[in-house]
Amino acid sequence: MATNHVVIIGGVAAGPKTACRLKRVAPDTKVTIIDQDNLISYGGCGIPYYVSGDVSDEKELRNTSFHMTRDEPFFLDAKGVEVMTRTQALAIDRQTKTIRLKNLDSDQEKSLAYDKLVISTGSEPFVLPIPGADLEGVYTISDLHKAIAIKEQLAKGKVGRAVVIGGGAIGIEMAEAFADLWGTETSLVEFMPQLLPNILDSTFSAMLANHLQEHDVKVYLNEAAHSIEAGSDGKACKVITANREIETDIVIMAAGVRPRSQLAQEAGLLVSKFGIVVNNRLQTSDPDIYAAGDCIEVTNLISGKKGLAPMGSLANREGRIVADNLAGIASTFEGWIGSFIMKAFDVCVGGTGLSYQAAIAEGFDADYVISAQSDRAHFFPEQSVIPLQMVFDRKTRKVLGVQGFGPMGDGILARIDAAAGLIVNGGTIDDFSKLEMAYAPPFATALDALNATANVADNKASGRLRTVSVDDYMNWMTNFTTNPDWLALDIRHPAEAEIFTKKFGEKWLSIPYAEIRNRFQEIPKDQTIIIICDAGTRSYEIQCFLDNHGFQSMVLGGGFNCIRRIGPAWWPTQ
Repeated sequence: MATNHVVIIGGVAAGPKTACRLKRVAPDTKVTIIDQDNLISYGGCGIPYYVSGDVSDEKELRNTSFHMTRDEPFFLDAKGVEVMTRTQALAIDRQTKTIRLKNLDSDQEKSLAYDKLVISTGSEPFVLPIPGADLEGVYTISDLHKAIAIKEQLAKGKVGRAVVIGGGAIGIEMAEAFADLWGTETSLVEFMPQLLPNILDSTFSAMLANHLQEHDVKVYLNEAAHSIEAGSDGKACKVITANREIETDIVIMAAGVRPRSQLAQEAGLLVSKFGIVVNNRLQTSDPDIYAAGDCIEVTNLISGKKGLAPMGSLANREGRIVADNLAGIASTFEGWIGSFIMKAFDVCVGGTGLSYQAAIAEGFDADYVISAQSDRAHFFPEQSVIPLQMVFDRKTRKVLGVQGFGPMGDGILARIDAAAGLIVNGGTIDDFSKLEMAYAPPFATALDALNATANVADNKASGRLRTVSVDDYMNWMTNFTTNPDWLALDIRHPAEAEIFTKKFGEKWLSIPYAEIRNRFQEIPKDQTIIIICDAGTRSYEIQCFLDNHGFQSMVLGGGFNCIRRIGPAWWPTQ
């Protein structure tokens, strides 16, 4: 069922995907893409890596995998799609099914008729309403032109100091871009108490923040940027917060994005604060108009709530679904669960589903566990420990979310992707425990890290395992008076425990794991024992033993593998 003329407004991700798929499944369809920029169909998620130098040329973000640049001639000659760049869509007339267009080079206006319309106008950066936000030298990451301008400043040696406002994914990636290959003195300012707020839980966010600081990025949390000051040349030179003044040569404002839905709203389409409202076929309130990409409202499949989902991966999936429906191939998009992964220097962090904090906020009877597992066989030379967190509902045992932190590579990605496939289908702790994972020593352990984390969750959900949160443990270590009835039982090797027993004295008891059964009488019964090992696995075994002898104990989930990555101020040194 071919449509005569499909017009697509927006040419970055969802739009081009719609056009190319539609020409494959309905070759007779006339397809026209409208975009106000002259650069189209580029990998916007790759912008930080272009700025950093990991991607050497901006054309690489616009090239296909076979090294052809996706420009107007490419789309016309290779795809049969007409593209009108530097052309702004001013208004949509739904009654006459026309779009009023303006050529931004000539200022000439004209009307273009459509049979079906696709709106893929994307999102735009949120500009903080603070003094100095409009100064020269303040950039948002809104398009490839901004990225080219930023990189030119770096290449010319004009940027020795940078301030990034916003601790979301783009802000972190841009901070890394400045500090890594360019060696720029970089500060990251976030008004929330943690990085990646509402996405990561505090333990994983703290590990990420510490890693950034270890790589010379100054991280300032719980601080809002109040203003940006100009120097004598009129350019931004200082960011002011309530606690400090940060001198800078450039400011990157990465404070989130908003859907570009004004055009749809002015056309009388149903629009919410999260974007254009669509059904599961991605039709708007007008059945002849579809929408896809960052500009649409998306359903979270776990919470059922609506929201914004500005992800290039989703935009491409949505573009294919729109094309199929236009061609008469029934296809639906039900929503997402929030899967993500990102790098920060030589580590990566990822997650899928709800964080524990989000699950509680959504009314789930939620709990969680943190484990520290090997990403491959412990005897393999390149083995690393990867902390994993599993969030679950106590009543249903459904897994609500998984987070991971580890070295750059595919180890975290593989577990997050596997978790996403189960969570979206209502997977339980038991489903995760039984999930078949590929195994060979260079890639995984015989009992995969994801399976092992599910087993820990099973112990917690069944009441066999009792844990102390990393936050509560950290508070206790910072000030012992917060809970004078706690005692740390360190079951690691005595050489590892020695500096802690010296520093913390009577609050720290060292009895090696293999000696507990013969020496448990040395443990006082009038205190709550916090059992500590490197990962938490041995600690749980000892908790079971101590339970049988009438002790009250809790396990530090993830053990010192997580605490060490957080780098607390109380950590003793030799």
